[in-house]
Amino acid sequence: MTKAERFTGCIIGGAIGDAFGSGYENAVNTEEDAFYLFGKPEDVEPKWRITDDTQLTLATIEAMINDKKVNPELIANQFLKYYKQGKLSGLGASTLKALRELNFGGHWSQVGRVGEYAAGNGAAMRIAPLAFREGLTNSELRDVCIITHNNDEAYIGARSVVISIREILNGNWDGRGNLMDLVINQIPDTRVRDRFIEIKDITSLHEIGRMGNDGYVVNSVPLAIAAANRVREIGIEGMYFQLIEIGGDTDTNCAIAGQIAGTLIGLKGIPENLMTKLKALGEYEWIERMINTLVEKEGWR
Repeated sequence: MTKAERFTGCIIGGAIGDAFGSGYENAVNTEEDAFYLFGKPEDVEPKWRITDDTQLTLATIEAMINDKKVNPELIANQFLKYYKQGKLSGLGASTLKALRELNFGGHWSQVGRVGEYAAGNGAAMRIAPLAFREGLTNSELRDVCIITHNNDEAYIGARSVVISIREILNGNWDGRGNLMDLVINQIPDTRVRDRFIEIKDITSLHEIGRMGNDGYVVNSVPLAIAAANRVREIGIEGMYFQLIEIGGDTDTNCAIAGQIAGTLIGLKGIPENLMTKLKALGEYEWIERMINTLVEKEGWR
């Protein structure tokens, strides 16, 4: 599979996860034996909706189109441009804080939230395109993370996503074997790493989800990577469904898992019914244009 095909699968897989999962974010899972006074209401599938997971990923791609180097200032400015244009929805508190301060003239390296409340998944959800940029250093990766999340755990969560994608690109993971072992060997001692060690041999995604399924990066990124780790077994649609059943931050968990799984299986591996729903969204042309422009700019084949 070519790099262009893997990149397309990555971004499309993430966008589907975002749109599919967004309607279920933080929904309450109703018990099967729940009592309904007027009868159980009919199940209605929520409408698909693109949110900040995809929007900030596209902003990152647009910055990459405009500069061959990893330029955190340009990426921050692209985030701000989208914010001013009203292109961002569903923003987390840390990202919103950073954007507001950027809008008032704050420096990209100073506006990111610090402390425990900065340990969210907002950096990890938008970092995937940079995994395809040759020569990306950990220092550059950290700089891109701290625009919104100036926190070690948030950075390691994002780094784990990049490592996962790179292990596919480098031919070290083909969907067999345990992707989490490869990640564990390349990240420092952190709570994120501890969670990977704790869950790597657990076969049930629902059991992993019971440890935490929210936007805390220690819960979100390991759960998403554990889900992607099973894509050969359960299929990408089954992967999304299981993450939605688990609940919590479903759009970001599905987006990150979709980015990694999409890199592995490519666009051709994504079921047509999911593609049909994504293509029905108004943002699809935007997504497709950003993918094709970067692929052409980079000369990926």
